[in-house]
Amino acid sequence: MIRVEVRPEMLRWARERAKLTIPHLERPFPKIERWEKGEASPTLKQLERLAKATHVPIGYLFLTEPPIERIPIPDFRTMEPGLRKEPSPNLLEMLYVCQQRQAWYRDFAKAAGEEPPGFVGSATILDSVEAVALKMRQTLNFDLDARRACPSWTEALRQFIAQADAAGALIMCSGVVLNNNRRRLDPMEFRGFVMADDLAPLVFINGADTKAAQMFTLAHELAHLWLGQSALSDAGPSKLPDHQIERWCNRVAAELLVPISVIQSEIRHEGELGEEIARLARYFKVSTLVILRRIYDIGVLSREEFGEAYESELRRLRALPKGKGGDFYLTQAARVSKRFARGLVESALEGQTLFRDAFRLLGIGKVETFHELARNLGFFS
Repeated sequence: MIRVEVRPEMLRWARERAKLTIPHLERPFPKIERWEKGEASPTLKQLERLAKATHVPIGYLFLTEPPIERIPIPDFRTMEPGLRKEPSPNLLEMLYVCQQRQAWYRDFAKAAGEEPPGFVGSATILDSVEAVALKMRQTLNFDLDARRACPSWTEALRQFIAQADAAGALIMCSGVVLNNNRRRLDPMEFRGFVMADDLAPLVFINGADTKAAQMFTLAHELAHLWLGQSALSDAGPSKLPDHQIERWCNRVAAELLVPISVIQSEIRHEGELGEEIARLARYFKVSTLVILRRIYDIGVLSREEFGEAYESELRRLRALPKGKGGDFYLTQAARVSKRFARGLVESALEGQTLFRDAFRLLGIGKVETFHELARNLGFFS
């Protein structure tokens, strides 16, 4: 049995990069501890399996020292104390996959003669927050009247995603890497990211985050698109970022969802806080977390009161029962953007894109799954 020579420190790096301990890997790899000490060497097949288990390209394991893995877009995250800022394999893979999807869609849109969405880079941080938010509501057709037609704020979130996708942005929302439910994305690491492009702007929302947080994340990342700037973010309604751009995007997101002039006129100061938050959430069709942020913005709550109320509401939302899994094909369209899915399926059916490449970009492995997705997107009767 042929053994391969790899540096023990590279094996240790791969394991630690994946945030795994030796006990985690001892069952499939009984000699992992000896490998890391240089007392034994794996076979090539064992090394391939270890690379897959730690989500690392196998070629990395033959290097003499760990590679420097850089996030390919500006990183505006302000990590909580004690959390590692080095990107996890799951985050890096989603960034790389989305770069590939964006590059594919850009070529597709060029060939199809699509007009660039005019909003990318149409604003600067010197522009009025209120004016930019108003323009965004108009462009996205997501004003208060449109939201009031929705039965709930969760339905308003679905409409918000659909409207942004229809306006020309690729809106992708997933809580896992591709379709691997064992590789969950961590909301503590990031909430979303945006890849600005004049023809194929892309927004990714961490679907493992609470639904309540996702609406604000989408609004925040869209504000980045209006600036024409890519970014990796962990911004949420409770954050008061130090970075000027993140602070501006947070203000625009809040104003987009809940105009300050409207909440000032709608709030009932004599009401009990919890009941008033719930009423305003129904009125604006946004999450209670966004309402709390706007109540703070208009000076009703102190910073300390806001922090306590926000954490209490977040705990309540996290304790709510999780909904059952929905239709796979509807979920798949949301994970990759309906605009992107339709373009890719159309291109593959016409023979312009190899099915192998389409499967890779969609994260699926079966022809039957692809054809059923095509049916759900309206390509077959």
